[in-house]
Amino acid sequence: MTTDVIPRVATLRAGFIGGGFMAAVHSRAARAARAEIAAIASSTTAGARAAAEALGAETAFDTPADLLADDDVDVVHVCTPNASHAAIARAALEAGHHVVCEKPLATASTDAAALVALAAERGLVATVPFVYRFHPMAREARARVAAGETGRVLSVHGAYLQDWMADPASDDWRVDPESGGPSRAFADIGSHLVDLVEFIVGDRIARVQATTRIAHAERGGREVRTEDLAAVLAEFAGGAIATLLVSQVAPGHKNGLVVEVSGTDRSVRFEQERPEELWVGGNDGTGLVAREPGALSPDAARLSLVPAGHPMGYQDAFNAFVADTYAAITGGAPDGLPTFADGLRAVRVTEAVLASAASGTWQEVVA
Repeated sequence: MTTDVIPRVATLRAGFIGGGFMAAVHSRAARAARAEIAAIASSTTAGARAAAEALGAETAFDTPADLLADDDVDVVHVCTPNASHAAIARAALEAGHHVVCEKPLATASTDAAALVALAAERGLVATVPFVYRFHPMAREARARVAAGETGRVLSVHGAYLQDWMADPASDDWRVDPESGGPSRAFADIGSHLVDLVEFIVGDRIARVQATTRIAHAERGGREVRTEDLAAVLAEFAGGAIATLLVSQVAPGHKNGLVVEVSGTDRSVRFEQERPEELWVGGNDGTGLVAREPGALSPDAARLSLVPAGHPMGYQDAFNAFVADTYAAITGGAPDGLPTFADGLRAVRVTEAVLASAASGTWQEVVA
């Protein structure tokens, strides 16, 4: 499998379902990948027209079904509330479109598994934006673990901390299970953490013991039924153990995604809020490895699009994800592209976490 992005021979036409924040992020990435922003649909006609004007889309459709019926759209980006992802992604695949679907891919693993099978049956590219894989220094951490620099992996520490729900007055559609699904904090950001942990380690979590908490019993005048935070003890198939903490109620933390891998020889630590460096430690000392393209592994260097000293961030990672997705659509095979199979994996881990929290027992994660 090549690590090079294959140049496209045709301009892709991208359609977007949903007109909020994530649609804006997706559309910027699509434009950076030289796609045409062809169409957008939202929950209302007025919303679609406003989003089309804001994002520079050629056409605003009255309904998602109208957009999916447009044969001139090559790839559909699903940027809607969680509970609608599976149905829209299925309809897009059945209409013959390649699909980029926001996570969680589905709120139930049965639906996610059906989407994986349908994409394979139709021969369509179907990806999920686990974009933190696309930070160059996350790729460098992965390369060092794979090369044996850490030695045999013994332990993993991971955390994803945010504070946007710390205020009891804060509310969001994700709080309602009808829109956001049965899990909030873990499905929303814990999925990113688990994906990045497994990606860097190169091994899968086999079983989990979890506990969850709801910080505020009521938001927006209604009972809260989805978790604000989760703590997870995990065991990998290869024997390593992990502690994972996920919270959307950690004051002062904006997007504190951290993964540290410790082996018999060395440790490596990636922090999303300090993406230009990788911490490396051993018995002989510790140090920071800067994002210097010429000194990085080939895959990390591929994603380093600007010289050292010119910071890269979240939108750059998202742009790289979309560029690799489009390269796959036109025949390439970029390394590390997160597909619907990875989306299914995240849903299965989330289900195991919820089951463990409910039962108080260890739960096996379906392979």
